[in-house]
Amino acid sequence: MSHFSPTEIPDVLSITPRVFEDHRGFFMETYQKQVFSQAGILHEFVQDNHSSSGQWTLRGLHYQVTHTQGKLVRVVIGEIFDVAVDLRKSSPHFGKWVGAILSDKNKTQLWIPPGFAHGFLVLSKHADVVYKTTDFYDRESDRTIYWNDPDLGILWPIPDGIQPLVSEKDKSGTLFSKAEVFE
Repeated sequence: MSHFSPTEIPDVLSITPRVFEDHRGFFMETYQKQVFSQAGILHEFVQDNHSSSGQWTLRGLHYQVTHTQGKLVRVVIGEIFDVAVDLRKSSPHFGKWVGAILSDKNKTQLWIPPGFAHGFLVLSKHADVVYKTTDFYDRESDRTIYWNDPDLGILWPIPDGIQPLVSEKDKSGTLFSKAEVFE
């Protein structure tokens, strides 16, 4: 059975699946409704996404103001530094972030509930990231906070002299102080 561990923001969970390995390779359940329900993740997943990126690509920080999405994130190839930022004003962790290394080797997953912004940095030469969402993508409610917002102070593991690859969408985000947040 998978092991569910709270992070520094207890609503964000690190999930270590049980992996069965032999001479052929491995097998693991990445999602099983009953097991996740017992761990308190009662959301229904409605969409699966897959992104493929080169080293030092930084995606995020993304969220939706309506059709808020919980995300179950994992890496099938490579390694990333995955980040969740609490945007819930009523939370004692409002404006705080948590980061985790997710890779094809550690097979760790991250559960990010609705009400969080999400982003990641590719650490390996290449990474394929897959994630389930609890609501559909909605362009009208899609928002971006600057990945390097000084108020958030995210400690991205970017070596000196490296400029992350960031999309035009992510370059035109907003400051955390001006972001639409949740009550």
